[in-house]
Amino acid sequence: MNSTGLTKGGIKVSIPSLVPAHGGTLIHRVLSPLEIREWEKKLPELKKIHLNSREMSDLDMIACGALSPLEGFMTKEDYDSVVETLRLKNKTPWSLPITLSVTEEEAGHLNPGDDIVLCDNSEQPVAILHLEDKFKYDKKREAENVYRTTDEAHPGVAVVYQQGAYYLGGRVSILKRIQYTDFLEFRLDPLQTRQEFEKQGWKTVVGFQTRNPIHRAHEYLLKCALEIVDGVLIHPLVGATKEGDIPADIRMKSYQALISAYFPPHRTMLTVMPAAMRYAGPREAIFHAIVRQNYGCTHFIVGRDHAGVGNYYGSYDAQKIFETYEPGELKIITLNFEHAAFCKSCLGMVSSKTCPHDSSHHVFLSGTKVREMLSSGKYPPPEFSRKEVVDVLIKGLWYPSI
Repeated sequence: MNSTGLTKGGIKVSIPSLVPAHGGTLIHRVLSPLEIREWEKKLPELKKIHLNSREMSDLDMIACGALSPLEGFMTKEDYDSVVETLRLKNKTPWSLPITLSVTEEEAGHLNPGDDIVLCDNSEQPVAILHLEDKFKYDKKREAENVYRTTDEAHPGVAVVYQQGAYYLGGRVSILKRIQYTDFLEFRLDPLQTRQEFEKQGWKTVVGFQTRNPIHRAHEYLLKCALEIVDGVLIHPLVGATKEGDIPADIRMKSYQALISAYFPPHRTMLTVMPAAMRYAGPREAIFHAIVRQNYGCTHFIVGRDHAGVGNYYGSYDAQKIFETYEPGELKIITLNFEHAAFCKSCLGMVSSKTCPHDSSHHVFLSGTKVREMLSSGKYPPPEFSRKEVVDVLIKGLWYPSI
């Protein structure tokens, strides 16, 4: 297995490399203890701004290299290029703006060249922004290009419209990583997942993005992928999600229950991704693939309506958008899957590629129908969801005293 290097606190660290980080280098923006002490002396003199939960998630992912090759929040040139062309200004593929917004009043006190203290919601300094750019942006253009809609009912569009009128761009230097209190055993940085893959002897790893419980259709995709790779990284997103999504703590229990009963432990890894959900559909599929490459995955599953919400995107738009790039520009290999379901005639999990029967033979339930059943204590059919998963959901969401 090849390795590349990373300077961490002045020490050269070996990076196991099944696949290179996006852009070629795994970024590390956390300062050394000596550097932190030097900056702490300057903090009282510096201007401060506060980050919301999504910006904090982005900052932490920049810190550890999950958003490589980004070293900070986007400048205008990178932002405009990503919004218009799905590339950074240097032509590197990139699909979502990673931005830090401020109000017009806040922007008036800040100038390129400033070092600005970034604070969390408890007023604690967490990073220094080396301000390179301050710019006003067109919210409607961002919504149209990134989310393919200007409808405020779209959760991603709503966030854009609620933001400040200016973006700040520049590299960041991290004083303090987020001190998480949940899922501690599952919070691995890209360097750590790469080390775990090497420890397991995996030469190929498929990443699986999810913000929902894993039902039989998802399980089918994962096991199809496991037939051609050494290991699977089940990598649920545990940052901010929209109202109505199942809470991360309940989802994590359901993943553990499923894996322990139905997946080979020596070929399966469960860790969390701290990103916030954008619900940007096709563009977010690219983003999720790039991030998993940074975590060391060689393959990535893209299914039906990846990262979608409502009816804003076509069923397989998230697969088609990867054709934007030339073969080989993205080093991670996408595995495109059709919608899967249990066929009562075939007596097994199928997709349109493998089943000759029409949808009347298939067991399919809408999300709304499933939630109605669970809320009344009823179990969806076993062809749709494993009992172990349903047990967790019913107990966690509706009947916690059971």
